[in-house]
Amino acid sequence: MENVRIYEIPSCKMVSSQVGMFGDGKLEKFDEWFSTLPRPMFPKDFLWYDEKKGGFVWYYIYSQDMTIPDEFEIIDFPGGLYAVATDIDGQDNSKVLNAIKEFIKEKECFEEDSTRAYLGNIITPPSANTAMGYNQMDYYIPIKIV
Repeated sequence: MENVRIYEIPSCKMVSSQVGMFGDGKLEKFDEWFSTLPRPMFPKDFLWYDEKKGGFVWYYIYSQDMTIPDEFEIIDFPGGLYAVATDIDGQDNSKVLNAIKEFIKEKECFEEDSTRAYLGNIITPPSANTAMGYNQMDYYIPIKIV
């Protein structure tokens, strides 16, 4: 069984939290905002770390019927292919990232796309988090076909 999946996120518009750190209020405000939206079958939010600015950025797939708070902006997301695997949120993620990288290497038809950031999102419904005591997280490594 393969534990790494290949997803393609289309180019689209996303609502951006802009750069922040957990505890400074910016990311918490973003979480509060998108948590008021109807919960879809698959998460529409993606968290990533902006190395250049030294903080996290949270995205949520934009739709025209949304009311966006003034402190957030709408950005153009380039989309692309991602190799994705799941692990437990809040633990050392090096094992899952290494497994994804090994998958990419073994397939010989992909390579990591260093022009795009790694993404992550929590896939666990709140009721399952309560039952299990933890969240599952999907880790996305950007790839391209060689």
